[in-house]
Amino acid sequence: MSPAAAAPPPVRKKLVRRVGSDRSPLLRRVVQAAFFALNLWVGVQFYLFVRFYETGGHSAWASRPPGVEGWLPIASLMNLKVFLLTGRMPTLHPAGMFLLAAFLAISWLLRKSFCSWLCPVGTFSEFLWRVGRQTFGRNFRLPKWLDIPLRGLKYLLLGLFLYAVASMSVPAIRAFLEGPYGVIDDVKMLNFFRFLSVGGAVVLGLLVLASVLLQNFWCRYLCPYGALMGLAALASPLRIRREPERCIDCAKCAKACPSLLPVDRLIAVHSAECTGCLECVAVCPAEGALRMAVGRKRAVPGWAIAAAAGVLFLGICGYARWAGYWHTDLPGRVYFELIPRANEFTHP
Repeated sequence: MSPAAAAPPPVRKKLVRRVGSDRSPLLRRVVQAAFFALNLWVGVQFYLFVRFYETGGHSAWASRPPGVEGWLPIASLMNLKVFLLTGRMPTLHPAGMFLLAAFLAISWLLRKSFCSWLCPVGTFSEFLWRVGRQTFGRNFRLPKWLDIPLRGLKYLLLGLFLYAVASMSVPAIRAFLEGPYGVIDDVKMLNFFRFLSVGGAVVLGLLVLASVLLQNFWCRYLCPYGALMGLAALASPLRIRREPERCIDCAKCAKACPSLLPVDRLIAVHSAECTGCLECVAVCPAEGALRMAVGRKRAVPGWAIAAAAGVLFLGICGYARWAGYWHTDLPGRVYFELIPRANEFTHP
């Protein structure tokens, strides 16, 4: 008899079914929708603000929403560097620095949950791949020989941005941020999408198509902001943990993972790709087999992650507002002069 024939059959573990349903995915989608709506409101208000100064004050007036600075990560990194080196709070785009600090704190304490719970781009990306799954019955996967190097692209892009900021002196950063381009870099960003070139439209169209076909294409391969949050998440005390003696090896957790992690073969998920979305925990049918936890025993439910993220976000941004570090205070004449001429200013 051959050794293979003599080997005992694998023991089928008895399922101890979970009691009740896990509502973490529903809660996460509610939080995603709320934060996406907040960003839409910020976008509409910022557009009205820009139009007021473009038309010489002949359209409806709207104040500049500081939240738009959350879309200026490079300026936020520059301000953060200046603050850490000089101890002085920035006067231009200060809200962006506090938003960056809030998102880094959330990622550090709660895994990379900014990406799966709050990020509007992540929310839209998830919507696209779900549309693709409903349309084609599945999402496609790249072969490992291509997937692994492509995942490194976002870290390469992050490295380039960090190098650019690190190589600038404090006076150079201040000169850039206080120059015409730096003052209205948020307007330049808006105009990129308002007056989209043919090349830009083609690139965006390809990104949308790829996001429909491939799960989390942008987040998985190209997003440097997500790469930064992932690096911060490596120090997080939270981990997805699997109990092998309770696990029935159904692999539902791995199939549900948007980051395509082999959750069913790990004891603890340490990867920077884990976004703390809890989709794997929600589909697990076995009681106590899978959980988000601090250490080995303290389980952390979805509502606690949502609450902690809310406290960090509102607490840090609320402090900035209370302390007077939230708004960029510039006289209207500066915007009347610069915004109508935004296309004249190029990156130094």
